[in-house]
Amino acid sequence: MAAPENPFASTHSLDTNPFDDPSPQVTYPAPTEGSQQSRLDAIARREAELNAREQELNQRQASMKRTSPNNWPFFFPLIYHNIHEEIPESSRALVTRLYQLWLVLLGTLIINLIACIFFLIAGSTDGGRDLGASIMYLPVIGIASFLLWYRPIYNAYMKEQSLYYYLYFFFCGWHILFSIYMIIGIPGTGSAGLIQMIGMYSQGHIVAGVLATVATVGWTIQGLGDLFYFRSIWKHHNAEGHSIQKAKTELATHGAKSYFSRG
Repeated sequence: MAAPENPFASTHSLDTNPFDDPSPQVTYPAPTEGSQQSRLDAIARREAELNAREQELNQRQASMKRTSPNNWPFFFPLIYHNIHEEIPESSRALVTRLYQLWLVLLGTLIINLIACIFFLIAGSTDGGRDLGASIMYLPVIGIASFLLWYRPIYNAYMKEQSLYYYLYFFFCGWHILFSIYMIIGIPGTGSAGLIQMIGMYSQGHIVAGVLATVATVGWTIQGLGDLFYFRSIWKHHNAEGHSIQKAKTELATHGAKSYFSRG
């Protein structure tokens, strides 16, 4: 008769540690030559697309230069200025308002000069200094405001580059302070502002007073308008992720020549 089977017997040796059995490991297939080649092909295609796009943009800019000659200012064209063609549709209304504010500034400088002429005629003790300063303001402030804050913000929205936003913020900030100074109208400063306006009315010089009123309203409109859009542009600049570091990189890469280029 066969001996009964020992139920406590084990098929494993007592010297064998069950925990020594290696646990199953997940293995990943090594990248094949075909997959690496696919990635390289994808990168090459992407580079080719970017190069093609850059060439297209360069050709478009060259075509624009040939077909769109300088048109501003109209009496002696020095630059090309076209909000409809160069500014993205979403920003055209804002840039148009800024250009209109610059035109208000130019008109205010002219009225301010005429008012100062009438101050001198009215016998103002500071009439000579007012007239001299107002004559200087017309070309200096008129040209500087266009080149230092209007043109930079025009370029900023056209090219969406950080450098132009910071140029605008710096110079437009100073212009807003200058506008407040001109609204006050301290005698002898070349400003036909509030103090000068009140003085002309109180002395019975109605024409000079009316001109000073128009100048004061002009300084106020363009100053408040610039302040309002300054805040709007600051919010846009933050939303687009512009920074001082980007501005430094753009200055180092493009230099000043980018200020005068299109596209």
